[in-house]
Amino acid sequence: MPSEEPLVLSQVRSPQDSTPIAAELRLTAEERTRTRHRFVTDTGRVVYLRLVRGTVLQHGDRLLDDTGTMAVRVAAKPEPVFTVTAKTPLDLLRIAYHLGNRHVHIEIACEYLRLSPDPVLKTLLEGFNAEVREEVVPFQPERGAYNHHR
Repeated sequence: MPSEEPLVLSQVRSPQDSTPIAAELRLTAEERTRTRHRFVTDTGRVVYLRLVRGTVLQHGDRLLDDTGTMAVRVAAKPEPVFTVTAKTPLDLLRIAYHLGNRHVHIEIACEYLRLSPDPVLKTLLEGFNAEVREEVVPFQPERGAYNHHR
């Protein structure tokens, strides 16, 4: 039995796009920054990304083939992270400031910050009296100041 041809995905659409979803592609935060790569979907289909350089995929985005008739939904894959909380909102804001000074990719929420595990940063965070929990959850860091064009 011949295997399916690899699917080349070259277009990114928002989660609201109505193109029928053929498969889901579960990717870590780092994998969602790759624009030229081979992946395998949840259905076992091989896909090749051919996206505009600098594209950062978000959970829910739809990737379309060149014909625009087949979509693959991007899902944030659970991965190891540090989830950081503080006693007060001001303390959490200060921690975010110091992580930003180190150009650390972080997910920001009112109650927590989330970042990739790093023992040096864990020591820094504990020095700010932050609570640092090791978890395996989807990680969705901020896109950055220059990546909000979509």
